[in-house]
Amino acid sequence: MTVLVFLDPAYPQGRVADATAPTLMATDQGATRGDGIFDSMLAVNGKVRKLEAHLSRLVSSANIMELDIPGPDVWKAAITTALAEFRGTGTDGAGSAGAAAAAEQPHQDEAVVKLLATRGPEETKLPTCWIQVSAPSALGAQQRASGLKVMFLNRGYSSTVAQDAPWLLMGAKTLSYAVNMAALRHAHEHGNDDVIFTSSDGMVLEGPTSSVLMAHYEKGDDGTVTKRLITPQLDTGILPGTTQGALFRAAKEAGWELGYGPLVPEDLLDADAVWLISSIRLLAPVNELDGQAVGTAGVREQLTEELSALLAGIE
Repeated sequence: MTVLVFLDPAYPQGRVADATAPTLMATDQGATRGDGIFDSMLAVNGKVRKLEAHLSRLVSSANIMELDIPGPDVWKAAITTALAEFRGTGTDGAGSAGAAAAAEQPHQDEAVVKLLATRGPEETKLPTCWIQVSAPSALGAQQRASGLKVMFLNRGYSSTVAQDAPWLLMGAKTLSYAVNMAALRHAHEHGNDDVIFTSSDGMVLEGPTSSVLMAHYEKGDDGTVTKRLITPQLDTGILPGTTQGALFRAAKEAGWELGYGPLVPEDLLDADAVWLISSIRLLAPVNELDGQAVGTAGVREQLTEELSALLAGIE
């Protein structure tokens, strides 16, 4: 079941819409041009994880796009309404979403919460903003458990594109995900689960829907252990990952050393462990990169377990 709640000045808590009925104007520029932004969050037991970080990234994306959207408090009110509907406790009057949730999914522990905003219909250019809540796919849990086969793909931009061509909107989470989805289809057609993009000058960037992490693990002769967690440089035009950022803060408190690129594909192949990380799938270990085994036997499993435990404690 999917719940939709639109941000509407006439409904301070958000307007619940029927997800099975037409709800978006055919002339909305989000549909006709992909002109809009979004952010995806995970809610556990009715509470969104890293809510402030996601709202901050939504605002950042809107600023890059020069898109005027409602303030955080308006989004928060609509999120509360949407989660209540999804969990079967909504009071939308029509009873459609809340009743369906109560009957079919009375004990939702996890939910995917999407915040979406478009430039609106061409004739009005007033932004269209809404919340979408749905159950997470089982594929994410499967990939966390079994790991991933990943391939490198050239994104076609240099690592300096964000500075050289700001009109390409690098670093904004836009609705224009056709290229990302095409990359995933290409990976699947070649027997892989996912992709790590590289720049035209050979730098490691990100996945189509994830951030890239790698780790080095060293045990000294005296028994001391050094663990270093590294992610690509953020100034290469990649999207700042909220989950990567939260994990870095937790890992630092747990004694990990941290680093930000620059990284090249050989760095990942030489690492003791590599992961793709996102708010919904969380931490998925990479087993193979371009057909080559990744990581050190036993160490990858140990580090994945340790970092997953840190992620579980992040609100």
